Amino acid sequence: MWQRCRHFAVVGVAIMSMQSVFAAEKIVVDIHKLNDNASTHGIGEKIGTITFEDSKAGLKIESDLKGLAAGDHGFHIHEHPSCDGGEKDHKWVAGLAAGSHFDPEHTGHHLGPKGKGHLGDLPVLVVNQKGETKTTVVAERLKLADITNRSIMIHEGGDNYSDVPPLGGGGARIACGVIKKG
Repeated sequence: MWQRCRHFAVVGVAIMSMQSVFAAEKIVVDIHKLNDNASTHGIGEKIGTITFEDSKAGLKIESDLKGLAAGDHGFHIHEHPSCDGGEKDHKWVAGLAAGSHFDPEHTGHHLGPKGKGHLGDLPVLVVNQKGETKTTVVAERLKLADITNRSIMIHEGGDNYSDVPPLGGGGARIACGVIKKG
C-alpha cells in the first residue's frame, strides 16, 4: 500500500512539473504615470498593467490602462530597466533612466514594428475617449527573452515610424513600467 501511494505522489509531482514547463510564461508589468517630482524619482500613480507573452506570431502585448489622454501614443521598449527621471542639459526629463529605444543592432533608425530599425518599436497604442485602452497587439520581431530587464514606455503623442521628427514625433515620456520576471 505504501509503495502504491508513494508511486502516485511521484507521478503527481512529475505531472505538475511538466505542466509548469509547458505553461505559457507571462510577464505582467505595472505601469505608472511619469512626472517631474524628483522626490519620487518622477514616478507617479499606477494606471494599469501591460502583460507580455510569447506567441507563434511574436510577442503578444495586452494593455489594460486608464488615465491617459485619448488618441495615439508612441509605444516602445526602452533599453534599461528603470523608469526614473533625471536631469539632462539642466532640465528634468521624465523616464530618462530608461535610456533610448531598444536597438541591439545599433541601426539608429526608427522604422516601426515591422521595419528593420529599432527592435523596440511597437505598434501604436490607441487610447479611447474615456482615456482607457484594453487592447492586444503583436510585435512580430520580439520575444520575452528580448525584453526582460528593460522598460516599456508610453509617449505623449503618436508615432509616424520615421526619423523625422526625431523618434517618430512621440514626444515626452508619460508612462512607464519595468519589465522583469517574477
